Amino acid sequence: MEIGITGGVEDGVDNSGVSKEKLYSTPEDVFAVYQGLQPISERFMIAAAFGNVHGVYKPGNVKLRPELLQECQTYAEAK
Repeated sequence: MEIGITGGVEDGVDNSGVSKEKLYSTPEDVFAVYQGLQPISERFMIAAAFGNVHGVYKPGNVKLRPELLQECQTYAEAK
């Protein structure tokens, strides 16, 4: 499951007015998806947005933040 804003010009969606912060998943959102899916099955994948977007964005608008993945894991471990 992809978490965060998805879609773009190729999908006919205009995300140009969205703030940069909304292009990244939060640890809270990732954990909420985990809590929702875990009772259904132990086998699922979460695709957290850490700047790995697709679509058309102005250069420099989105920056890769792979450390966000560790922040999500740390958050989940603390729960």
